[in-house]
Amino acid sequence: MPRLFTALEVPPDIGERLSFLRGGLPGARWIDVENYHITLRFLGDVDDRTARDAAQLLGGVQRDPISVTLGDLDAFGGSRPRAIIVKAQATTALIELQAEHERLLRRVGLAPESRKYTPHVTLARLRDVSPRATADWLATRGGAPRLHFEASRFVLFSSRASTGGGPYIVEESYPLGEVVEEDEDGDSRW
Repeated sequence: MPRLFTALEVPPDIGERLSFLRGGLPGARWIDVENYHITLRFLGDVDDRTARDAAQLLGGVQRDPISVTLGDLDAFGGSRPRAIIVKAQATTALIELQAEHERLLRRVGLAPESRKYTPHVTLARLRDVSPRATADWLATRGGAPRLHFEASRFVLFSSRASTGGGPYIVEESYPLGEVVEEDEDGDSRW
């Protein structure tokens, strides 16, 4: 059974800039730059039929490219920090795209996502790192630089169960901004 999720990819140049934040936090497992992404919807371990149905439904998404701004450093987990992240600005376009994924994937039988959506890029997973060490690391970084990029597609990633996040494989990609139109004869054209 594949483990799947939908996401926006982080371009290599933006990933490289984010990678400068790595290091200096014992117990952090830093995510490989090529695996940086903004998750839209986690599907989890699904059977092949559900995976095919999800891929087909996602193909019907028609949205414009999305302008993404990354900025604030933070941690997930509160008193038990589990990840260092850089937040993505929760623009209307990004939130609407994620909500559409949520609606479509419920149609294939997936349970609703229980957590509030917080768009972000995970930089590191934390294991046995104290809240104090995490807060100190965040304070010494002073914040990430504001980084901007245009997402011209979203992808359906697969991953294998691992402790470090990745490697992720693009199973399908879906363009943003390309609308299929029919001409007078009923033929599709881009």
